[in-house]
Amino acid sequence: MNSAPPAWSRRRFLGTAAFGAAAALAAPAFAQTEASTTEIEQDPNRNFRRNASSFRSLQWQPYFSDTKNGAILVDITSRALHYWSEDQSIYRLFPTSVPISEDLTRRGNTSVVQKVVNPPWRPTAAMKERNPEWPEMVPGGDPNNPLGPFALYLSWQYYRIHGTHDTRKIGRRSSNGCVGLYNEHIQELFSFATVGTQVLLI
Repeated sequence: MNSAPPAWSRRRFLGTAAFGAAAALAAPAFAQTEASTTEIEQDPNRNFRRNASSFRSLQWQPYFSDTKNGAILVDITSRALHYWSEDQSIYRLFPTSVPISEDLTRRGNTSVVQKVVNPPWRPTAAMKERNPEWPEMVPGGDPNNPLGPFALYLSWQYYRIHGTHDTRKIGRRSSNGCVGLYNEHIQELFSFATVGTQVLLI
């Protein structure tokens, strides 16, 4: 592991990186790899209202034609993730973090294309150019890694369902596109989901 240079501080890194993440999400696509992501957390101390009023169980039928390979529904408004197993014997409902703004929010159908344990985080080239003091990588397993211990990579470039090192952001609009779960919840979802699991964000 390459430790961060002395000038680098976690607070400054997490606080200023939000600007680079938004630009990277809007940039032209290039190959998605296990080691690349733009998920940077917004300051959870800002006044983002938690939304518990619409946190309720749902049926899969209005959203999916079937549950082949399992199905994940992410409801941006209620900040909740729903999971149904292929045989529908398992249903889970988890609170989530969601994108901080509509500009960073993507809705529609996608799927799980990769499952990664201890995903590393790397800034994009553009982010490094603006912030050369940032580390080349926050390795998987590092307690400051914004992606937590597990990540489900989606077919949309840069988009992940993952854990978090900062539980204050769950239930808030606090990400730059990804969907965050408590670490114990992503661990459970990770055990259920497979490559090919359907994902719908509404």
